[in-house]
Amino acid sequence: MADKVSQLKDKGNAALNANNFKEAIEAYTEAINLDSTNHILFSNRSAAYAKDGNYLKAFEDAEKTVSLKPDWAKGYSRKGSALSFLGRYKEAIATYEEGLKIDPNNEQIKEGLKEVRNQEMSEMNGGDPFSRMNPFADPNIFAQLQLDPRTKGFLNDPSYVQMIKDIQKDPKSMTQKLQDPRMMTTLSVLLGLNLGGNGDGEDMEVDPQPPSPKRAPSPPKKPAEPTENLTDEQRSAKKEKELGNEAYKKKNFEEALVHYNKAVEFDPTDITFQNNIAAVYFERKEYDQCIEQCKKAVDIGRENRADFKLISKALQRIGNCYKKMEDWKNAKVYFEKSMSEHRTPEIRTQISEMAKKIKEEERKAYIDPAKAEEAKEKGNELFKNGKYADAVKEYTEAINRNPDDPKYYSNRAACYTKLAAFDLGLKDCEQCLKLDPKFLKGWIRKGKILQGMQQQSKAIVAYEKALELDASNAEALEGYRQCSIAVNSNPEEVRKRAMADPEVQQILRDPAMRLILEQMQNDPRALSDHLKNPEIASKIQKLVNSGLIAIR
Repeated sequence: MADKVSQLKDKGNAALNANNFKEAIEAYTEAINLDSTNHILFSNRSAAYAKDGNYLKAFEDAEKTVSLKPDWAKGYSRKGSALSFLGRYKEAIATYEEGLKIDPNNEQIKEGLKEVRNQEMSEMNGGDPFSRMNPFADPNIFAQLQLDPRTKGFLNDPSYVQMIKDIQKDPKSMTQKLQDPRMMTTLSVLLGLNLGGNGDGEDMEVDPQPPSPKRAPSPPKKPAEPTENLTDEQRSAKKEKELGNEAYKKKNFEEALVHYNKAVEFDPTDITFQNNIAAVYFERKEYDQCIEQCKKAVDIGRENRADFKLISKALQRIGNCYKKMEDWKNAKVYFEKSMSEHRTPEIRTQISEMAKKIKEEERKAYIDPAKAEEAKEKGNELFKNGKYADAVKEYTEAINRNPDDPKYYSNRAACYTKLAAFDLGLKDCEQCLKLDPKFLKGWIRKGKILQGMQQQSKAIVAYEKALELDASNAEALEGYRQCSIAVNSNPEEVRKRAMADPEVQQILRDPAMRLILEQMQNDPRALSDHLKNPEIASKIQKLVNSGLIAIR
């Protein structure tokens, strides 16, 4: 059992080094289930939970670490760090001080203590009224944000977590953070309020519409605004706007702009006219001018307490401008600002799309084949010295630097094999062979991993693929020989493992497949007819690979 626990710990360490926090947590948890008295396992899982943003779980594991090993300073470091993330500064200070009694020269604890004392000092702001009512002072704030679906996703962004911590240190800084659209959502959650806007918008706010052969039925318009409640200037402004709308529909943008500008002269406080001018600029692809006009619209809207939907529309249009200009980061910022004013599925989709674009852009920017090779060489050296978990980290860096090179996945798979993390190794082999189906070493690695997983029949298939590429390869020949002996010497064990495979079970439960297998047994010539159907051929091949049937 000790060997299995050690293997799982190494597997968790490798996943943690590769920033696969969920996989690390799973490996440590499996190890803890086998040995619940191992303080190192709880300490490592605490670190994994902290990196994954689950500070409550990190604290619980750190507390368990200390209870199992009270004379181990690192446990106090873990616990102090988790308490600091939870905003429980006094408890964190006490924990760090306890750790220093055990190891007075521990630099990690000293640094943690210094940081948490600074955080506590920043929070003490002389009885500021906001501090006494500060919703960010709740020691369980991160747990509260994690539990609410509106803010749970924000915690994956380190900049958001840091922003919350900054406000915890200095409550007065919150006013500077309100420009971040996530802040209003956060306040809604912490205060239990709905801070979003509501109410009906202007009955006619012209937007660029996508061409469509069939127009959807228009929603019922709200009753026209009584003209007796309008001033002469407002009546004139409304008339100019309607003339502008007619010109806009005819794509006569010059004329529309003239009328909208006249409407603004009559009533400069109405955000709708400003938005309409911006719509013209957008249609003319004058995106810089459109952005400036929309910002002006937002300012006017806020000054005159305009409907949140209209402010949201202006911010959304800025996002659309940046999207057209392929400035994904700014587009995402303004879509988020728009969402903070008025939530719609359309804007949510835009934010998601921009996040994907940004991630892909960052991925491409990080690619550097030369640095990938440097990382690979470091990984090779660590592998030779038996430092497999550290080697995983370097090979992961090589993959991030050049994700289209199959050899890096193959190398990392070799590390995972040494760490007995066969599932992760197999995943890397699959990716390696997806990138290059003729990568000989990839097939051999896959065969070795499947051997380690006691899936001899599948390993034989991998070795056969390798031998198709190089019939004299010694590793592939030896692997094939070993697997063949294992299959032939213990067919009952092979059958037992095959029957435990969910895919095999599904095939054998299929009445049509059972009939086909019976036909094949009674009339071997029927096989050639069945193999003409790709779906049936795939299922038969699966049964062959599992060792349940043989085709001669």
